[in-house]
Amino acid sequence: MKILIVKLSSLGDVVHAMAAVQDIRLAYPDARIDWVVERGFAPLVLRCKGVHRVIPCELRRWRKAMFSPETRQAWKLFKADLQQDDYDAVIDLQGLSKSALVSRLARLTPSGKRYGMANQTEGSSFEAPARWVADVALTLPARSHAVTRSRQLCAQALGYTLPFYLSFGLLAQKDKGLPATKQVALRTGLQGLVALVHGTSRADKTWPLAHWRELGARLNAAGYMVALPHGSAAEEAVCHQMAEGLTHAQVWPRLALDALTDSLANCDGLIGVDSGLSHIAVALDLAHVQIYNFDTAWRTGPLAEQQTTAGGPPPRQVSVFAQPTPSVDRIWQAWQAVSAAAQARVATPTYRASGLASL
Repeated sequence: MKILIVKLSSLGDVVHAMAAVQDIRLAYPDARIDWVVERGFAPLVLRCKGVHRVIPCELRRWRKAMFSPETRQAWKLFKADLQQDDYDAVIDLQGLSKSALVSRLARLTPSGKRYGMANQTEGSSFEAPARWVADVALTLPARSHAVTRSRQLCAQALGYTLPFYLSFGLLAQKDKGLPATKQVALRTGLQGLVALVHGTSRADKTWPLAHWRELGARLNAAGYMVALPHGSAAEEAVCHQMAEGLTHAQVWPRLALDALTDSLANCDGLIGVDSGLSHIAVALDLAHVQIYNFDTAWRTGPLAEQQTTAGGPPPRQVSVFAQPTPSVDRIWQAWQAVSAAAQARVATPTYRASGLASL
């Protein structure tokens, strides 16, 4: 069976969709899964276990000069790349006009079908052409977590039962991470390395600078080196402000997405706002606290806390919501809880043997 996933952007949404790929692999071990994605996120999708071929596109850039010779040539090459294979199933996990266009261009086998969403889910974007293009439009629960929405759509399209446990299948190569991230405890005598992620695409999702500085000081006092990744000159400037007064802090250089993933994998945990890097932390199974100024964690926050069963081990990934913004005390308490949970789970033989450490 040949399957094409269409999920173009953004970073967090792409990470969320990786769980659906792992479900497909479990249901159909011999399936060949290709994925169309914006070129900027292609290095990350290449790290998704089970993806056979990544087909990059640049719709965002092409829309800025739709009729230029360069765009026309790039579009021609993209179509040729997309249409190399015929697919038994094309699954549009985006639900937008641009993803519907890509789905429509993809070639099907004689019995192949295009699958898409029949409805909008709460808090998510949806455009009618996605429904019109699909051969089979599937209705999803109106209130769905972003990860669950993709998983449910694929399960309905391909006819399998949704597994309870989830895995993102995001593969990191720790040895290719920044040298400064490796064996921090052994080299410095510190307890470990915790990344603080302040950058986000929306200003109303940010956490106050003074809060970050206080949190960094508490982590230093507890024996942690603080890592400060960034993706732009403006974010780098904030990182240097966050590092002021800290005794143990690393302001990372700007890294490509795959190199950034490798470096984050060397961390003992991550504390960050609702952003793509925070979602990568979840996919890497790091101890993680996600900061929310809005009550939307049910839709994009860590699912681990929702899947913790009664009497089972506590979650090592949680979200914290408060308005206008969570306090440092609340984030610190959450970090202590997830850090302890992560250490306890790794130390539990039955937990390691069960394979749940790779949810």
